[in-house]
Amino acid sequence: MSELVLLGAEVAAAAILVLGLYFPRHRRRDLVVAYFGVNIGVLAVADALRTGSTGTGLGLGLALFGVLSIIRLRSTELDQHEVAYFFCALALGLLGALDTASVWRNIALMALILAVMAAVDSRRVLGRYRHQTIVLDSAVTGEAELVARLEELLGARVHSARPVRTDLINDSTVVDVRYACAPHRAVAPVSPAAYAVHR
Repeated sequence: MSELVLLGAEVAAAAILVLGLYFPRHRRRDLVVAYFGVNIGVLAVADALRTGSTGTGLGLGLALFGVLSIIRLRSTELDQHEVAYFFCALALGLLGALDTASVWRNIALMALILAVMAAVDSRRVLGRYRHQTIVLDSAVTGEAELVARLEELLGARVHSARPVRTDLINDSTVVDVRYACAPHRAVAPVSPAAYAVHR
């Protein structure tokens, strides 16, 4: 009975992770399939290994975790938040099959994973901080000038501006920027009459 409870909790946790957290926020259908496939695959293999000796099952389970991680991460380019969801899917699969002293301990750990991902991947937590690579149409060699140019262009506070390539011949600069967007401010609507007067 406890095994069925743990299995049901794992399936529910995986569905919440992928369909409740990841997909509504990032909208990549291919990774939804990958996350579910990895999660259920790890759950099935870890459950099968559980019938063996404790030491062998644990060792093979950890080896499986490492091998699947390497294969998945080398097969396509993933953003860091997608890597985090990938490892959470693996962890949930292992928690759903590994023997522990208490089933509720595993369920509590699953809930902890979901709670942490729900919090740290929310736009309310550090949502103003962004990162992108920008190509400027001029060769900028001074750091202060580069930061000032980027802040004017982005309308944001630049925390880090790392030049990737400065082309003096073609007059361009590729820069890796980390910045914080300014808080959105409500703008009062302008009536057509007032707009005509200002013109």
